[in-house]
This record gives sequence, C-alpha cells and structure tokens, in this order.
Amino acid sequence: MLLPMSCILLLMCLLFTPQIKASSTKTFSNLTLPHQHPYPEAVVHEFQQKINVSLSRRELLGKNQGSCLTGNPVDDCWRCDTNWAQNRQKLAECGIGFGRAAMGGKNGQIYIVTDSSDKDPANPIPGTLRHAVIQDEPLWIIFSNDMTINLRHELIFNSFKTVDGRGANVQITGHGCITLQYISNIIIHNIHVHHCKPSGNTNIRASPTHVGFRGISDGDGISIFGSRNIWIDHCSLSYCTDGLIDAIMGSTAITISNNHFAHHDEVMLLGHNDKYSPDRGMQVTIAFNHFGEGLVQRMPRCRLGYIHVVNNDFTQWEMYAIGGSANPTINSQGNRYTAPSDPNAKEVTKRVETDDKEWSGWNWRTDGDIMVNGAFFVPSGVGMSAQYAEASSVQAKSVEQIDQLTMYSGVFGDPRDNGDIYPGFNGGGTTTGASSKGYNENGGSSSSDDGDFFGMIFKGSTSQAAPPQPYSSILFLSTFLSLLIIFILDITTNYDILLLLLL
Repeated sequence: MLLPMSCILLLMCLLFTPQIKASSTKTFSNLTLPHQHPYPEAVVHEFQQKINVSLSRRELLGKNQGSCLTGNPVDDCWRCDTNWAQNRQKLAECGIGFGRAAMGGKNGQIYIVTDSSDKDPANPIPGTLRHAVIQDEPLWIIFSNDMTINLRHELIFNSFKTVDGRGANVQITGHGCITLQYISNIIIHNIHVHHCKPSGNTNIRASPTHVGFRGISDGDGISIFGSRNIWIDHCSLSYCTDGLIDAIMGSTAITISNNHFAHHDEVMLLGHNDKYSPDRGMQVTIAFNHFGEGLVQRMPRCRLGYIHVVNNDFTQWEMYAIGGSANPTINSQGNRYTAPSDPNAKEVTKRVETDDKEWSGWNWRTDGDIMVNGAFFVPSGVGMSAQYAEASSVQAKSVEQIDQLTMYSGVFGDPRDNGDIYPGFNGGGTTTGASSKGYNENGGSSSSDDGDFFGMIFKGSTSQAAPPQPYSSILFLSTFLSLLIIFILDITTNYDILLLLLL
C-alpha cells in the first residue's frame, strides 16, 4: 500500500517543482515574454566561446589563408567559402547572441528582386521587394543587380524572410522604410538604409490576403514592433527622421551586428516607454558595430530589458553613447569608446531623467572596455567592481583585435569614415574590468592563459563566470530530494497519516 502512495507524492512533487522554481528564482520572476531566454548570462557565455574559437582559428590558420579569417565569428562562418553565392542560406547558421535563432528564409525558395519600383503598396508588383517580403512562405530574397528602392510607404514584412544584399549595392530609402510588426524570424543583411521619412494614412498590403490602413509612421530606418528572432547584420544606416533602429512593444531575441551607423541624432531605441512592462523581457545583442561620424546619442538608449553591448567601435558621439531609464541591465564588454573633444561629453553613459539614488542599484557593468580621449563609463549595481577601479593601460594587441572584429562593419565594400583616426589615442587608453596581468609586454597572452584569445578583450570576473545551471539540473535535484523525503515518510509513517496529508 505504501508504494502507490509514494508514486502519488512523487507525482505531486514533480508537478509543483516548476512553480517553486518560478516563484523562488529571481531570473524567472522577471519573465514576461514567452520567447525570452531564461538565462541571458548563458547567451553571453556562449557568445564569448564563439569569439574564442574564431580568434583561435585566425591565429592558427590566418597565415595560410591570407586575409580570409578575421576572428569575427559571423564573417568567418561563411566568407571563407569561395562558393558562398551558391550556398547563401549558410548565413542562417552564423547567427550570434540573442537573435541567433533567427531562421529568416532558410529552406525556402530563392526570390530574385528584379524591379526596384514601389508604385502601389496595396498591390505590389511581382519581382519587387515589397511583393517578396509580404509572402506567407519562407523566402530567401536576393537582388539581380544594384538598385535603389525609393519607398512610397512603409515596407511591411511577413515572417520567415531573409533580405540578402550580398553581391549587389542595394539601397532602401524614401518614406516609411522597414517595418517588422508582430512577426518573427527575419534576417536583414548587407543593405543600405538611409534618408527615411514619415509616411502613412494609406492602405498597405502586409500579406497576400490582407491589406490594412496605416497611420503616420515615425520615419525609422528599421522599426521592430512586437517581434522576435530578428537579426540585422552588415547594414549601413544613416540620415533617418527618427531612429535608425527602434525595437519596442515586447520585441525580443534580437541581434544587431556588424552594422555601420553614421550621421544621425537618436540612433537606437530599445523599449517602448518606462512603464511598458512586457519590455522587461527584451533581450538584445549589439555586437561588432561601428558607430561612426555625425552621431549624437542613443547607441543605444534602453528601457527595462537586458542589453549586451559587445566589441563595438564607438568613434564619435556628441552627447552620450549608452543611455537608459527604468532599470535596464546593460552589459558592456570589450568595446572601444572614443570620447569627443568636448570636455562636457566625455561620459559614455547617461541615466535619462533619473535621480542617482534610484539608478545606483541598476546593473550597468563595464568589462574590458577601452576608454580613449578621456572617455569614462559610470557603472552601477553589481557592475561596480574592484576590477573596474583597478583599470590599467590596454595593450596594443587588444586594440588590434577590436579592429579585426569590426573591420568589415556595414555593407561590404563601403569605405569606413574618418572614425579610424582616433583623436587623443596614443596606443593606450584605459580598460575597464581588466588588468595587465597575464599579458606579455608585446600584448600577447602569457602561457597561463592557455590560448584564451577572448580573454584579451574580456578579462575579468564577469566573462569568466560559468553559465547558470540549466533547468534540467534543478529539476533532477528537486526530484532526488522529493524521493528522499518520500522514502523517509514511507519508513516512519503509516498509510493513514499519509492519506491525511494528501487530504
């Protein structure tokens, strides 16, 4: 009689274990979106491992393969294949960070855009980009030749689309530009987006079967609204009316990588407003981008979510680089921040309209960041570490690797702006969360580093931490303890008492 009762108790323990987990763990208590990753630090750790592998391969094989390998895990994933044009969909396997699961149009047909016109947004012509992006099935969209697409209104996407501009000079401009609203699995790669203006108060087709009335748009370059699994890679964005990239209204699982931003005021907004609680689930990776000339602020400006800013090259800002409100988590690692000459704009960070007593507990951390020309990052929360206080000079090796990781930012073949000339930079600067221990005088790693190339950029306790234990391990432990308790009850308690406990 005791064995069936043990089974019943075990079943109850297993059923209630996830609820105990959700209520007792801080990570789960903040879950608000069904597609939010429960362990963002695990994504950061995986990201670091990928860079380790790419930099190691470059070090070992680079001499034999010329300039093919850069150490950038996205580019090294596909660019060394001389037949990449016949295997374009390999790109979908090269994602990193929170948006790494974006499939785009993988396994779908190739759709070739042959017509650059945008005559009727409600009834797009086959062969145009607008006709391609609204289809229901997965599509890998490429271009027959160089073209400038001057939009009349917002270009509204359907799910599971890749816009692949490799092999052509593709420019998207005009009114509305790109809108990703309530969709998933989008890859936008190697296109120019510029001079986008507001538009609207018209009918626009969003799928083969639906035409809807649209109000006035903001004039963003790329607007991400309530969407997930989005990867924007190797694009060049500039001169738009509102943001170059905005992600709001519960969007998550986004990677913005290898892009070139220039000539704009409010570059990037992540989060709808300070009180929109679904944005607590927003998770965005911003990696290997070049923030170039003519930028003012919002690189990015964050609300509520978890933002990983990693290995970007910030060569200009007029007000600040990274800003936020409403307690976002900002994890800044291995970036190069070059401050402007203005003595009042040296600070990288800005807490927007928030009292310092409120933001002192926010988790804004800096780890391995290079500070140039007087730039400084004000950490808070757990980001205020002893290693930040002990920041020391950066070896030239680390600077070279940031150059390698961002050398092809933007559309392939585009010239970089004069951000390559760093005012006040003398080959040193300061680095956050790192020390010179473990390096030789030439900037290489010592033998004790065991080839940890990633450590050259991400030295510090944050990057070395092990990833959180997966949920399955916790479930196993809970099950084991449940069995132990049941066994003790079985040998010390009779059936009647157990029955009373159940009742």
